[in-house]
Amino acid sequence: MRRHDRPTGNHDPSQRPKRLTDGQVLRQLLPYLWPAGQTGIKVRVVTALLFLAAAKAANVSVPIWYKGAVDALTAGGNLAASPAVAIPVGFILAYGLARVLSLAFGELRDAIFERVSQRAMRVAALNVFRHLHALSLRFHLERQTGGLSRVVERGTKAIDSLLGTSLFNVLPTLLEILLVTGILWHLFDIRFAAVTFATVAGYIWYTITVTNWRTRIRRDMLDADTRASAKAIDSLLNYETVKYFGNEGFEASRYDKALRAYEDAAVRTQSSLSLLNVGQGIIIAAGVVSVMWMAAGGIISGELTIGDFVLVNTYLLQLYQPLNIFGFVYRGIKEALNEMERMFELLAVNREVEDAPDARPLTAKGGEIRFEGVDFAYDSRRPILKGLDFTVPAGHTVAVVGPTGAGKSTLSRLLYRFYDVTGGAVLIDGQDVRAVTQDSLRAAIGIVPQDTVLFNDTIRYNIAYGRPGATQADLDRVAEAAQIGDFINSLPDGWDTLVGERGLKLSGGEKQRVAIARTLLKNPPILILDEATSALDTHTEREIQAALGLAARGRTTLVIAHRLSTVVDADEIIVLEAGRIAERGSHAALLAQDGAYAALWAKQQEGVAV
Repeated sequence: MRRHDRPTGNHDPSQRPKRLTDGQVLRQLLPYLWPAGQTGIKVRVVTALLFLAAAKAANVSVPIWYKGAVDALTAGGNLAASPAVAIPVGFILAYGLARVLSLAFGELRDAIFERVSQRAMRVAALNVFRHLHALSLRFHLERQTGGLSRVVERGTKAIDSLLGTSLFNVLPTLLEILLVTGILWHLFDIRFAAVTFATVAGYIWYTITVTNWRTRIRRDMLDADTRASAKAIDSLLNYETVKYFGNEGFEASRYDKALRAYEDAAVRTQSSLSLLNVGQGIIIAAGVVSVMWMAAGGIISGELTIGDFVLVNTYLLQLYQPLNIFGFVYRGIKEALNEMERMFELLAVNREVEDAPDARPLTAKGGEIRFEGVDFAYDSRRPILKGLDFTVPAGHTVAVVGPTGAGKSTLSRLLYRFYDVTGGAVLIDGQDVRAVTQDSLRAAIGIVPQDTVLFNDTIRYNIAYGRPGATQADLDRVAEAAQIGDFINSLPDGWDTLVGERGLKLSGGEKQRVAIARTLLKNPPILILDEATSALDTHTEREIQAALGLAARGRTTLVIAHRLSTVVDADEIIVLEAGRIAERGSHAALLAQDGAYAALWAKQQEGVAV
């Protein structure tokens, strides 16, 4: 089978994956709480659960000691005559000890489980971060970074929220409900247990039903919040463009429209919350009144004591307090699951470009580049490259020129394997780029792009990004080679100068020199110059061109250019038109052909003369 007959990947990764159910979200979370091979984490989980059970056992014993004290006091006769005998010291001390133990066990539980919770958040965020970097360029071009960062941020925080609410609120509350129901049945009769259980069941049913309805409203609010945040970040990142066109009012209008949608959704959310709280209050009040009415009747008939009445009342108050929180907790769980679902959906996005199961590291001997019958289309309805066939010999420089839309910049994206070809093959030293690991492939290639985007950090950080951990001597060497050393040393803060968001504090020429320096630091055998000087003035272009010439020396270089004056010294020039090679040869040979290249050269020369 020929190399270019290999099956291609999925070219529709932007298709939204199916929504995850709550159960699927929880199953994806479980490995973070019970990680394979992490015995220490598992021990913490089990220990925390044991402390949880101990805390609840101590808590449900509190009303029993309280009842004992009340009964002893009401049966003590003349308290003034013998106060030391009448005061139920044992019951009071037991009551105080039970409350302290309940609190202590709860705090120990939280302290022990915190490592589990924080580790789950860290590992989940790291996995999503790595996956986002592994996704194709197509995915990132179709998504807004601000919206993605908000999804990841809220998703990781939702893990902590879910663990804190479900594990340490829902589970203890359910355990306490069962214990209290059993105690009431044992101490009194089934009527008390039945009314208590019916009240709890009605409360939970009402809470779940209304909360599920509210979840849809809440999801609309989150969507509106994400859109508003994405619009704000996108506008601020394009601050200069907004200023160029005087569109501050237009941007404010777009942002306000997104905020208005959030406002409306937030109002609906609060209104539905009020309805939920009122209904919960009615159910709880009905249950409390019913059980206390039965207890009061028992006292009148002589079947129950004052202590029993206090016991029932205390249990109900003690039970309904966490149950009341349970309504809030359930809402929090649904919201956390919704936010985690969005984050885990990112993990389900198809990578489109993946290493083959048998992929091996690239062996770059000389760096020969070969495009062998390459077909490619971002969209199957609009082909970009059509049977492209050319070679860049090791150590040589080949330039690709042509009109806008001819497919020039697509070459670098295919060489880096940001996309896979739809036909043919791209080879480096005879190795199909689809058959080698992406890390080794990209380690062998350096690029100086047209629009150099820098990190909002220091000049040192941005140049050292070419090889993290490089020494200062290495940085000084590449800075001098890129002709930016004198500029750096002239700055008040020198290498520690901050370059601003996307490098906006530097000029175009300065940013290009930083890009050249960090590519030299990387020291790859293959160099791509993708319209590296097209955005610069003529004087700066000549200076940068000299630095680029030094950078290309001894390397296999693919030059993608619009200005023909920058490629006259290339070993071969390829003229690309509509995804096909129209002409090829040296500068002199192409001028002698008096074809498309000669016409384009003449036109650009006229522009320079003017």
